[in-house]
Amino acid sequence: MSIEVQARLNMDVDARAVTRAAIERHGASVEELVSVLMDVNNELGYIPAEALDEISQQLRIPKAHLFSVATFYGMLSTEPRGRHLIQICDSAPCHVAGGRELWEALQNELGLEPGETSADGRWTLVMTSCIGLCNIAPVLVIDEDIYGNVTPERLPEILARYE
Repeated sequence: MSIEVQARLNMDVDARAVTRAAIERHGASVEELVSVLMDVNNELGYIPAEALDEISQQLRIPKAHLFSVATFYGMLSTEPRGRHLIQICDSAPCHVAGGRELWEALQNELGLEPGETSADGRWTLVMTSCIGLCNIAPVLVIDEDIYGNVTPERLPEILARYE
């Protein structure tokens, strides 16, 4: 992702202040680590290095451990993401129900590989494991919105909702 896109996504937000507020809300304990990381990720769109530094200091957790937790969960990111996060399920039921064709159509439509963010900062495309909606496979999640029984033909209509 370009420096300009990163700057646009971060727009003068103080990552340390956001992190301190999250720690205040949840408490400075190891048991609240994921909650703190979630708050920072939700507020900033990702978890920047400054936030990891602050959490490490406040919760007295080694940065290596923080990074392993922050990169373990798919809903967290240590890299800037686009304004809209698109997740597509890669589990067997979605795959069998047309997920592969949907994935290929989505990549062609957006010109992105897994984990990439568009140059304009609009989209980030990730493949995720089962999200538990096999009965409506294949499943596509954009931000908090869930779409089931998605076909490649429906993609333009769905993506247009996020203009």
